[in-house]
Amino acid sequence: MSYAIPVLSAEGRREVLADLPTEINPHLLWEVVRWQLASRRRGTASTKTRGEVAYSSRKIYPQKGTGRARHGDIGAPIFVGGGTVFGPKPRDYAYTLPKKVRRKGLAMAVADRAREGNLLLVEGFAGVNGKTKEFLAWAKGAGLDGSRRVLLVTADERVQRAARNLPWVWVLDPEGLNVYDILRHEVLVMDLKAWEVFQERTGGEA
Repeated sequence: MSYAIPVLSAEGRREVLADLPTEINPHLLWEVVRWQLASRRRGTASTKTRGEVAYSSRKIYPQKGTGRARHGDIGAPIFVGGGTVFGPKPRDYAYTLPKKVRRKGLAMAVADRAREGNLLLVEGFAGVNGKTKEFLAWAKGAGLDGSRRVLLVTADERVQRAARNLPWVWVLDPEGLNVYDILRHEVLVMDLKAWEVFQERTGGEA
């Protein structure tokens, strides 16, 4: 399906037609987001077993004759400060997801923003040279007033530096565009170079 995507340039606004997926599959998007978040998990949680806690292995009292329950060393899991049974150990939560699914998920996420009218392509950030006030002035002219969260995708370091201090703007390099960040921001702003990278990554489907 062809979407009319607004392009902001020095000459004003114009529109370009882009072929994006017609159907948005929520389950596929969920799969991609789940894969992303699993890959980001550090997996460093770790507990000590009864063999790793710093206690003596001496039997705390005789097996028989005390009238009390049988116990071994004080590092047993039943005691406070003892080892943990089947506790977490460092592990890798990442798993593989087919590239085809990842490409489709990215294209669908961008298509979802385009369908809502929340995708804006930018030919150039006129007047933005690294100062936050310059980006604020540009954003106001583009209709972005801070009431909605914006995902800004550009490789221009001056624009990144100007926008990164704003709490309602999240900045990404074109290669870092991903489904999770698209879905958690209401507006997607990309410069034309980032749009070309996106098209290459989706295999010409966009």
